[in-house]
Amino acid sequence: MMIFRQWLTASCIALWLIGATSSAHSTETAELYKTHCVTCHGENRFGGIGPALLPENLERLRKPEALKTILNGRVATQMPAFSDRLKEDEAKQLADWIYTRVTPEPVWGEAEIRASHIVHVDPSTLPNRPSKALKGADPLNLFVVVETGDHHVSILDGDKFKRLYRFPSRYALHGGPKFSPEGRFVYFASRDGWITKFDIYNLIVVAEIRAGLNTRNAAVSSDGKWVMVANYLPHSLMVLNAEDLSLYRIIPTLNAAGDKTSRVSAVYDAAPRKSFVAALKDVPEVWELSYDANAEPVAEGLVHDFQYKEGAFKPAMFTPRRTLLADYLDDFFFTQSYGEILGTSRDASKGQVILLDSRKKIADLDLPGMPHLGSGITWQWQDSQGKLRSVMASPNLNAGLVTVIDLGSYEVIKQIKTLGPGFFMRSHENSRYAFTDSMMSKENKNVLQVIDKKTLEVVHEFRAEPGQTLAHVEFTRNGRHALASLWEMDGALLVIDTRTLKVIKRIPAKKPVGKYNVWNKITRSEGTSH
Repeated sequence: MMIFRQWLTASCIALWLIGATSSAHSTETAELYKTHCVTCHGENRFGGIGPALLPENLERLRKPEALKTILNGRVATQMPAFSDRLKEDEAKQLADWIYTRVTPEPVWGEAEIRASHIVHVDPSTLPNRPSKALKGADPLNLFVVVETGDHHVSILDGDKFKRLYRFPSRYALHGGPKFSPEGRFVYFASRDGWITKFDIYNLIVVAEIRAGLNTRNAAVSSDGKWVMVANYLPHSLMVLNAEDLSLYRIIPTLNAAGDKTSRVSAVYDAAPRKSFVAALKDVPEVWELSYDANAEPVAEGLVHDFQYKEGAFKPAMFTPRRTLLADYLDDFFFTQSYGEILGTSRDASKGQVILLDSRKKIADLDLPGMPHLGSGITWQWQDSQGKLRSVMASPNLNAGLVTVIDLGSYEVIKQIKTLGPGFFMRSHENSRYAFTDSMMSKENKNVLQVIDKKTLEVVHEFRAEPGQTLAHVEFTRNGRHALASLWEMDGALLVIDTRTLKVIKRIPAKKPVGKYNVWNKITRSEGTSH
C-alpha cells in the first residue's frame, strides 16, 4: 500500500506539471512533443533515455543550437535528426517550448527523496556468502548485463557463459553500475533518478530511492559505506547510506562565488584518496569530497595560519575542495595513481591535466575532435628504445581516431586511425589486445576493431550485419575471453577468445548496452573504466 501511495503521488505531480506546462503553449506544440520527444525526454520534460528539457538544464546550449540539434541530431548522443519529420517552424516551436520554465518550478528535495525510499529486504538478514542460486559460479567472475531493450538486468556466469538470473530494472539505466568493495552488492542509477541496490550473492533487490529527477551517474566509496549521486536536476550531489540507500546529505552544487548552480557532469570514487571527485557541467570547477573522517579540514575563504587553523575551516567529510579551472569538464579519466585527472569539455579543442593535490591544471592535452576520456584505458608500452612507458588510449566521439598519450609527458604518441567515431575502448592486463568500436559512425557502427597494444596497429575486425551496432567490450576476470554487445533489440552477447580472436559463443539478449565484470571493476583494472 505504501509503494502504491508513493506511485500515485508521483503520478499526480507529473500530471499536474504537464498541465501547468502545456497550458502556456498551443495544443499543436504539445502534440509535436508527444509525437517526437516524449519517449526519450519524458512527459514532464524531466528526462528519460535523453536529458531533461528544462531551461535549468539548457543554460550552456543557446536556442539556435538547440534548434539545430532538433533538426540535425547531435554527435555522441542518441539524439537523432528530425529534419525529415519536422518542418523548421515546428522545430522552432519545440525549441521555444523547452526554454520556457515549468510553473511552478519542479521540486525534488529532502521530503520527496525520503518519501520515495523503499527497503525491500534488510541485508543483515541475508547470508553473507554466495547462495545456491549462483550454482557454484565464481562470484568474482560474474557479469552484470544491462539490457535496455526490455529494461532488465542479467547475471551471467563468466566461466560457463550462462545466464544465472534475470530481473526487471528501473527505466533507462545509465552509466556503469558500481560495486561494493568485496563485490557482493551492485548499485544502479537510472536516468530518472532511481538508485537501486542489488545483492549478487542472494539475487535480490535490497533497496531503492529516487535521488533526483535527472541523474547522471553514481559512485560507491571504497569503504563501502557511501553512495554519491550526480544530478542534472536538481543541481546537486546526493550522499546516501550504502547499507539501505537512506538519504544522508544533500550537497547543492553552488560555484565558489555562491551565485550560480550547476548540473554535475560525473562523479567517481578515488579509492586511494578516500574521496569522491566530481566535475560540474555549468561552472568550471572540479570538486574533491573526502569520506575519510580523519582528513584535514577544508579551508574556505581567507586563512591566517593553516598550522593553527586560524581562519574559516570546515570538517572534511563531504565538504568540497574546489579546483577552479578556465574551462568546463564534461567527463574525466583518472590516472592509475589517482593523483591526476585528464578531462575534456564537449566544446573545447584541448583536454587538460589536473593535479588533485595542488588543485590546478598542470598541462594541456593536444587532442583533436572530441576525445572520450571517460572511456580511456591504460597499459605499459615499450617504445623503440626499449623503455617502458605508461600510456593512456582514448576513443573519439566525432573522429575515426584512437589517441595514445604518454602519461609521463602528456604528449601524443600516436593517432591510430579507425573506421569511425567510437564510444568505448576496453582491454585487460593479461591481453595484448585492446578493442574499440565505431558506434558513432553511420557506415561502420557494425564494426569492432582490435588494436595490438605493442605495435599500436589495428590487427583484426569483427563485423555484425550492416546497420547493426557492435560495441562495448568487457573481459573476463583472467582476460582469457571478452564479451561484446550486439546492441539490438534482438541482440546478443558475443563471447570472444582473446588469443585466437574468434567468436566462440553467442548469448541472446535484449539490446545489451553494457556488461560489467565484478573482478575487473572492484580491482580497478587498467583495461576498463572506473
